[in-house]
Amino acid sequence: MSEFTHLAESEVPQMVDVSHKVATTREATAQSQVHLGAELARMLQESGTTKKGPVIQTAVVAGIQAAKRTWELIPMCHPLPLSKINIEIALQEEVAVIEATVKTTAPTGVEMEALTAASVAALTLYDMCKSISKEMVIEATYLVKKTGGKSGDFRFSARQNSPATK
Repeated sequence: MSEFTHLAESEVPQMVDVSHKVATTREATAQSQVHLGAELARMLQESGTTKKGPVIQTAVVAGIQAAKRTWELIPMCHPLPLSKINIEIALQEEVAVIEATVKTTAPTGVEMEALTAASVAALTLYDMCKSISKEMVIEATYLVKKTGGKSGDFRFSARQNSPATK
């Protein structure tokens, strides 16, 4: 059975020591979906804007900022030198699909940065559109894939069981 690495023997929380680990190239992609509803989806496809401004562009910028500040938001995350942050938002029928990819060369991975970027982009999309509809649902946020590091590569395989695909 694997143990939690963020607990000392005394069970006091601690940040994991990664000073002995080799810096390698690591990349992670996370996804989040926001169910918009028919009217809001149509509005975004037609104009892409609300009274607050350009929705997709603002959510992209928020996701980038969130990835860069993950270490300030999640207590046990290490500050990392991020070399790539890419946020893509696609409107698929009534769902905004947000995909965040983050890359670094460091001794620890960027899964949390990708997940935080996708989450904050989804929250920003909600904030930008709440004057039009409060019935949006942020449905699923999950790690799609990651490469590099000691634990090796990972690809989410249970996509058919994801809430967004039901």
